[in-house]
Amino acid sequence: MDYDRKSLQLHKTLQWKIETKLKAEIKDKHDLSIVYSPWVAAPCLEIAKDKSKVYDYTLKANTVAIISDGSAVLGLWNIGPEASLPVMEWKAALFKQFGWINAFPIILDTQDTEEIIATIKNIAPTFGWINLEDISSPRCFEIEERLKAELSIPVMHDDQHGTAIVCLAGIINALKITGKNIQNTKIIINWVGAAWVAIAKLLHLYGFSDIISVDSKWTIYQWRDHLNAEKKLLTDFTNEACILDLESKSCIKWDLSQAVTWRDIFIWVSVADVLTKAMVESMNTDPIVFALANPNPEISFELAAESGVKIMATWRSDYPNQINNVLVFPGIFKWALQAWVADITDEMKITAAKALAAYVQNPTVDRIIPSPFDPGIADVIAQAVQWK
Repeated sequence: MDYDRKSLQLHKTLQWKIETKLKAEIKDKHDLSIVYSPWVAAPCLEIAKDKSKVYDYTLKANTVAIISDGSAVLGLWNIGPEASLPVMEWKAALFKQFGWINAFPIILDTQDTEEIIATIKNIAPTFGWINLEDISSPRCFEIEERLKAELSIPVMHDDQHGTAIVCLAGIINALKITGKNIQNTKIIINWVGAAWVAIAKLLHLYGFSDIISVDSKWTIYQWRDHLNAEKKLLTDFTNEACILDLESKSCIKWDLSQAVTWRDIFIWVSVADVLTKAMVESMNTDPIVFALANPNPEISFELAAESGVKIMATWRSDYPNQINNVLVFPGIFKWALQAWVADITDEMKITAAKALAAYVQNPTVDRIIPSPFDPGIADVIAQAVQWK
């Protein structure tokens, strides 16, 4: 089937994927006077006296802004704000479908960090949550951290944290199937970007200690030049063998083919078809591969099976084990909007991952994480994180 043509046809037929819906009838002058002039002044004056009442009287209580500058859209990269709009529309639709949350796509015609931060701060009073989407690294890290510090509502870059939570959930169940344990499992994570950094951080916080990080050149280590702030931070807990070997600095020039040898888990968020059969065969027994390039993974499902991969996960819905952020963000946002929390902590992220993994009571190689259509996933996540 020509999926490109089918998608284009669907988008053109629908033209808009979301729309506003009235929750009150406006059928006569009486209704108009209550919802608008003159009696709409009553909630306005209440909010003027106490700003927190905006959650009682307006859509802010259940509304998310999905904000993108179009600089890192899926695997299409910097395609610009207008071209990113179809993704943001569907993200809004997914909020509604799986979490019953209102969401608006807002695309910005700037990729200047300061302009983005200023714009979001100016529109924030409308929303209960800011969802940053498809903003390239390293700008996305500063934008998120600044906004978290300067706004009183939650801010989350879902490309980072949603992906990391689903990855951790999948790995928890993959270890159960393969019999590997957290103390001895060796992980390689390739290509440094927004999702990569968040995955590495969360795996480290969960308890994995043997993590090698590789970017487009070679392994990341303390002595390398031209490391941005996030890469420098990761050298504190990745490539520890290299860090300790101060004399020989033996892993400085490891490229991917060298670094993947004797690893148990491969995680890559980059480009298609770069993981070869020989690389997989150099890994430990029952290798676990999370090939997360979008739309095509770093190794095809068929070649992975031929190469001896025990468990494989991808972004794709037509392969088993889809690492899909929609498993996470509706539940976390739903709870945070209800509880008026100001931040999502690392402990909450790990709790969400554990809950997601536990939902699959008998994991198999083809089902290490739930389907987005499994009933109640958003509520499972919301109920888990509410106690943290």
